[in-house]
Amino acid sequence: MAQASQLSPELGRSLLQVARALLVAARNWSLYPPEHPTVAVAVKRFGDAIHESSLGAIFSVGITPDTLMIEGTAADASHTGIAEAAALLHDRDLLSLTFVGEVPEAALHAFLRVLTLEAAERRQRGGPARIWETDGHPSIVIEQIDYEHLLAREEGEVAEPAKRDDLWRSIVLSIAGGQQAIFDERAQERLLAIAGSAPDIADLAKAVMLPKCAIDGSPMITLQAATVLAAFRYLNSIVSVMAPERMPEVMNNLAAAATQLDAHVMMQLMQSEEAAGDAPSLVRGLAGAFDDTKVAQLLATALALDGKASDRLATIFNTIAPDEDRKQRVLKMTRSMLSETDFGKTGQFQVLWTSMEELLVSYNDKPFVSESYKTALDGVGARADRMSAVDLPPELAEWMDSLGQANVRSLSVRLLIDLLTIEPDETHASQIAEDMEALAEDLLMSGAYDDALTVTQAVSTRANTAGGMGRDACRHALDRLGESLAMRETTALIGDVDERDWESIKAVIAAIGAPSVESLKPVVIAEHDTLATERAEDMIIGFGRQSVTRLAPLVSDSRWFAQRRGARMLGRIATKEAVPLLQPLLRQTDARVAQEAVTALCAIRDPASARAIQTVLRAATGDLRRAVIDALVASRDARVVPMLVQIIDESQPLGKDHDVVLETLAALGKVGSDAAVPTLATMAQRRRFFGGKKLRALKERSVASLVEIGTPKADEALRDAATTGDRALKKIMAASGLRTKG
Repeated sequence: MAQASQLSPELGRSLLQVARALLVAARNWSLYPPEHPTVAVAVKRFGDAIHESSLGAIFSVGITPDTLMIEGTAADASHTGIAEAAALLHDRDLLSLTFVGEVPEAALHAFLRVLTLEAAERRQRGGPARIWETDGHPSIVIEQIDYEHLLAREEGEVAEPAKRDDLWRSIVLSIAGGQQAIFDERAQERLLAIAGSAPDIADLAKAVMLPKCAIDGSPMITLQAATVLAAFRYLNSIVSVMAPERMPEVMNNLAAAATQLDAHVMMQLMQSEEAAGDAPSLVRGLAGAFDDTKVAQLLATALALDGKASDRLATIFNTIAPDEDRKQRVLKMTRSMLSETDFGKTGQFQVLWTSMEELLVSYNDKPFVSESYKTALDGVGARADRMSAVDLPPELAEWMDSLGQANVRSLSVRLLIDLLTIEPDETHASQIAEDMEALAEDLLMSGAYDDALTVTQAVSTRANTAGGMGRDACRHALDRLGESLAMRETTALIGDVDERDWESIKAVIAAIGAPSVESLKPVVIAEHDTLATERAEDMIIGFGRQSVTRLAPLVSDSRWFAQRRGARMLGRIATKEAVPLLQPLLRQTDARVAQEAVTALCAIRDPASARAIQTVLRAATGDLRRAVIDALVASRDARVVPMLVQIIDESQPLGKDHDVVLETLAALGKVGSDAAVPTLATMAQRRRFFGGKKLRALKERSVASLVEIGTPKADEALRDAATTGDRALKKIMAASGLRTKG
């Protein structure tokens, strides 16, 4: 079981973003010309990821076959992006990468050119570090494997004829290059020697097929099979000319070497078309050279790898062993070999074996291939000849359209969703969820928002399905997607996209849920409101209380406009969980922040919000207190009256809270709501021996606020005060010219 990474979450996340951006950039660089807009976007995002991770300092990454490392600490290889980037860089012979300061776009272009070189050319030029010395830029430092040490070790350990010397490498490069190779006398002698040894033939085959891998390091089976077949043809040709009497021996050696290669490659090789002039037929000769043991080895390897028999394997099996008796012999040997493997020891092996045996013995394509389709397949060669001339088939346009980028992309989306839907195994479902997350990131980075929405909604549906296979993995995938570089890049564009794209992006954000707040926060940290801040703010608020804790970095930000934005959004969410975040903002010296925090607290219907304002009013003086009061009454919203009343009820008007109560009474008058009249009337009628100046001030402020409200209910309270009030109150009324209203 893999150990958890010891990298900090922030460092691990930064490295993951760099890895994913690198994969996307390398993939797009290999698919499009450098001037293509898709490449430009991918390179920019790669550069931004490096900048965010290094912040202009030195950022060094170690490389192993399975994971990436920082200062000797391995990253979490369970993240697909980390594992794929490690495999990509390791396959390019890199040991470490160091980014120094700001990395210009030209340096990234040069780096991607080195990564996408053919393996043969890269090694012929001395490796990526040697190439970088002349073609590179000092902002990127590359360390590669020690070629000289490696080759010297290989030359010392491997005897003739497969000695890894310059002649061997020349032969491998010539065959792997894909061009018609011309060998000198020394090379021919070496090939003749190799042909006499099955292990050496296998070594040669493995060497020439090694570079034939996709950008992500996965083997390109068809190309590998073609390259191995080319190597076999060279050996066959050399022997047929220089030592024809050894042909039977060489054919047996080729067959023996074939059993040591990847079974998928060999299956593809056995289905290869014969080249014009092959005499005798190499593929048919190989099939004839397979004895029962070799056929059983090939069959057992293929079945163990795939866990089932396929139509293609059945076709090859019928080609190699058409005789029924031989089929039965080979199948018995195959079953015996499989019984010694983990696959053969599983409880369901007997059931699987019965179905595999039935397919391999009685394979017939008639139930699956209609006569018209078979006729069309048989005529493919002839139609290809006609197409090369002038007679293009009417279906050509439709065929070409089906191979377009959009259709292939949509097909990939649909296939992954279907795989997740039908997958019965929890582990495999988790792996598919990670693949869907990576696909969604790629789709977002390329601007395919509709396809990204389809993937994200499928993952979200499974994440919210009780008991769904891979449910937890889907939830984690959504969490990572919400905080990913791809989502951050997407949200950075929401102010520039049209309404249609915005609807798709908005739906993606909604499907991800609250984790996408992490990507939306950088958009709202702006001093002035824009379309982008409006859209981002609405999405964050839409998640309700789930967004509250994620907004904590905004209210603790050192920039006043970030604090103000955080307070505004917390006020719009208006849940009691926001009160602890808003309280520190009430003590800010910047009146703009304090006012926004007060406004937000006024919107929260909870006693804690009123106590928070009361606390700050007690402690505040001067401009800050005025800012708080102004914020309370700025909108003259009657909904703040209960909070103001609560502040008065929980205060000591004649004690330490005297000034706070006076300010609050004045605020009630400015709001101008009848809801404040009972509290003002009660405070005006307040009586206490030895109340002194404080009591008189409370009465005066209450009367003034009732006058300011000026509604019939307020006038009635004033008349009642003039009639039933104590002597001090009546004097205040008389001094204010209000006696006549009594």
